[in-house]
Amino acid sequence: QLVESGGGSVQAGGSLRVSCAASGRIGSGYYMGWFRQAPGKEREGVARIFTGDGGTYYADSVKGRFTISQDNNKNTLYLQMNSLKPEDTAMYYCGADTRAFVWHPAGKRMRPVYWGQGTQVTVS
Repeated sequence: QLVESGGGSVQAGGSLRVSCAASGRIGSGYYMGWFRQAPGKEREGVARIFTGDGGTYYADSVKGRFTISQDNNKNTLYLQMNSLKPEDTAMYYCGADTRAFVWHPAGKRMRPVYWGQGTQVTVS
């Protein structure tokens, strides 16, 4: 089970950190990461990290502004979001899967094996 927290409202240019707590240890062969979906828009894979070697991927829309990290001891995933823009407004979901493709734009209809309930981020 994945549980997100840390969303909220912030002004453009501000920062937020969202967290994702896993109730059990996710295997080392999994990708963990973040998705977002705004009303009327398709899901976007924002960032992912490979639990095995820590390799990361970011969508072009967030490169240089967002940073994904993991705390293995706490089974927690983080997404630090800086220089936020109004277009970053969305529900942010945490997910885990063995398929990296799930975060790719062409994989936007694939649901991750593990999926959280989401946390709202609003940038005004």
